[in-house]
Amino acid sequence: MDFNFKEILTATMILFAVIDIVGSLPIIISLREKAGHIQSEMASVIAAVLMILFLFLGERILSLIGINVNEFAVAGSLILFFLALEMILGITLFKEDEDTSPKLASVFPLAFPLLAGPGSLTTLLSLRAEYEIQNIIIAVLVNILFIYIVLKTSGKIQKFIGKNGVIIIRKVFGVILLAIAVKLFTSNIQLLFN
Repeated sequence: MDFNFKEILTATMILFAVIDIVGSLPIIISLREKAGHIQSEMASVIAAVLMILFLFLGERILSLIGINVNEFAVAGSLILFFLALEMILGITLFKEDEDTSPKLASVFPLAFPLLAGPGSLTTLLSLRAEYEIQNIIIAVLVNILFIYIVLKTSGKIQKFIGKNGVIIIRKVFGVILLAIAVKLFTSNIQLLFN
């Protein structure tokens, strides 16, 4: 096993930008208010399991339907592009059904699709095309730890950074995510035409 600190750091930052746990704070706070309580441990573990399972089985699932990782990465880069536009422009392109039942709030929509959603799952397969799998798993676990901390302390974070702070952080990560989307698109579109 070859652990590469640069790969781990890059994959961690890419996943951090895609998962956008800090930018999701307003959604997490409103979920907590509606459901009464969020099970941080359960949400974090389910998100981790979904991401790692998809990392290993995603490629097989794709081959069953006749798609390779580069094609999926190009499609994923377009999703990331639109997610980044949402973050930068403050608009909503993707609408999700909301279920605020106290029993389900920690699993749906929190663990899936908010944390382990289309963006992060697509990113995992895109990362797999470029990085070693053990480095991606470490990046996932680092992000899950950060997610857990944010979920546990979301009330305190909200008071500390304020509404404007959340907006600024969301826009900064939106620009980073846009750059990542462009890089993923250009590197994988070249492989498709070669």
